Amino acid sequence: MNDIANPLFQGVSDAEWKEMEEMNCLWETEYRKNERICQMGNVIHELGVVTKGRVHIETVDPWGNKSILSEVGEGEVFAETYAFCEEPMMVEVSAAEDTNVLWLDVRWILTNTGSGWQEKIQKNMLQISLRKNLILSQRIFCTTPKTIRERVLTYLTAQSLKADGEIFEIPFNRQQMAEYLNLDRSALSKELGKMKQEGILDFHKNMFRILKKGSVE
Repeated sequence: MNDIANPLFQGVSDAEWKEMEEMNCLWETEYRKNERICQMGNVIHELGVVTKGRVHIETVDPWGNKSILSEVGEGEVFAETYAFCEEPMMVEVSAAEDTNVLWLDVRWILTNTGSGWQEKIQKNMLQISLRKNLILSQRIFCTTPKTIRERVLTYLTAQSLKADGEIFEIPFNRQQMAEYLNLDRSALSKELGKMKQEGILDFHKNMFRILKKGSVE
């Protein structure tokens, strides 16, 4: 039974879902917190759908420093570009918490077997790719500013608009937030403290509230 709330499988019937299972192009794997799911340099043929938990898409430089590109939550897709293009992965994927991933072998999507679910998933995949391009653009906006304060305000403003509320929660802890914004953690924490003292924002752990724009100087 297809009970996953994910746009990738929109329109796929129960009968088509059963056909996919019988063709062995679907399987589910469990991962523990911090366990590596995909390794940089590997060539994969499967895209992943998070059915439980969260995963982080990360880049790692030659010195082992990590930077979080994005977080993928329950019902969302990852690694689809590498699976379709069959190019070595330039990122790593790890479990942000105990996580279950449903894998779909994309070679079955590209093979014409006359199955109705193939065309449906292809159309759904186009919509997902467009959405992911938007998410990637948002991170570029957050990491382009030169100062720490500018990056923080750009990111928090975007999160506030997304939550459509005065008080909002971000999905990252301080280390993860620093990696996402491509900043040093201690420098980020120091700047957050200054902004709180200046009355620009208020926060407690992952809950934030922007009080005023403040100066970015």
